[in-house]
Amino acid sequence: MSELGIGTKCVQGGYHPGNGEPRQIPIVQSTTFQYATGAEMGKLFDLESNGYFYTRLQNPTNDYIAARIAGLEGGTAAMLTSSGQAATFYAIFNIASCGDHVISSSAIYGGSYNLFAVTMKRMGIDFTFISPDCTPEELDAAFRPNTKAVFGETIANPALTVLDIEKFARAAHAHGVPLVIDNTFATPVNCRPFEWGADIVTHSTTKYMDGHGAAVGGCIVDSGKFDWTKYPDKFPGLCTPDESYHGVNYTERFGLGGAYITKATAQLMRDFGSIQSPQNAFLLGLGLESLHVRMKRHCENAQAVAEFLNQHDKISWVQYCGLKQDKYYALGQKYLPNGSCGVVSFGVKGGRDAAERFMGKLKIAAIETHVADARTCCLHPASTTHRQMNDAELAAAGVSPDLIRYSCGLEDAADLIADINQALASC
Repeated sequence: MSELGIGTKCVQGGYHPGNGEPRQIPIVQSTTFQYATGAEMGKLFDLESNGYFYTRLQNPTNDYIAARIAGLEGGTAAMLTSSGQAATFYAIFNIASCGDHVISSSAIYGGSYNLFAVTMKRMGIDFTFISPDCTPEELDAAFRPNTKAVFGETIANPALTVLDIEKFARAAHAHGVPLVIDNTFATPVNCRPFEWGADIVTHSTTKYMDGHGAAVGGCIVDSGKFDWTKYPDKFPGLCTPDESYHGVNYTERFGLGGAYITKATAQLMRDFGSIQSPQNAFLLGLGLESLHVRMKRHCENAQAVAEFLNQHDKISWVQYCGLKQDKYYALGQKYLPNGSCGVVSFGVKGGRDAAERFMGKLKIAAIETHVADARTCCLHPASTTHRQMNDAELAAAGVSPDLIRYSCGLEDAADLIADINQALASC
């Protein structure tokens, strides 16, 4: 049978019940799993056999959903985490440690920026932030001998810059490091970064994948294509014996398709414990079943809202790669030809004060921290998700003081436009 379509993978990927087994993915709501002998369990602890012994490391419900997301992205292995923030941290910390260096696009989510620039810096990992619009030469100059990874977002939250994945992948691979891409806003329905050279993909599954604001979660997917063994000195954690697991060598034992995720599970999930609960994984699975249908509607609504805003005399600017005059239109057509996401960023004439007055007049869109679910919501990032940044950092991230992040839900586009129109008229 030929490669299944993305919709079929959303609905049925990762779980294939046998005769008499539950049609729906079961919730295995158990912390532990019983064995007849300690020797059998010991093999699990030594990574010598497959199975479950403690949900902090693995759980069947979580693994079914992780396998579905891996299939959607075209990866070889995946793991669920407690949040998108945990996924971002694990993805980098799995291959970088004290004394190492990472390059990141400057146009990223505010929480990711703070994680990199403050928290992980305290752990001894140095980050260089570079414009997503940098030239290949500027990008090449950012690398150091101790660089371990390059990070970026397919569609930046909330600047909505579209990353030139191939440009960043070429640079990363030329220097022997993987490209890690946060694909939260695009989802694998609209972009599969592995097809453009990315090596690791992360998601905040809290957003479109769940789709209903019901369950916080994250996911990391490995393409299985990056050859860690070509750079054993750069990635000793994957290519040399792990003494905390009796000397297992992950690349030798699990191959390129399984080494990265197995190490993240065996080491990081074991020690940090940022597991996604089986209940949340179950809810995520329900959301994934309609992802391909919902993304089309989100994008249709966002396109209609962006076009309306673009011609309104009280709007100073609009950022949405579906607009032909948008700076990232060409990259959007290359990487996101079927639609980008449901988020539109724009500025109201009058600056920050006008933006806050406008949001206060909205009746359908709720002011909330969340983004990318079935209900329309909006936020002023400079005052909230990115408020820890100074003016220069905000500018580098593409977050102007007047920026409003408007996340189109699944309501009727005409109602969203009418709500926006009345709010603008009231300002």
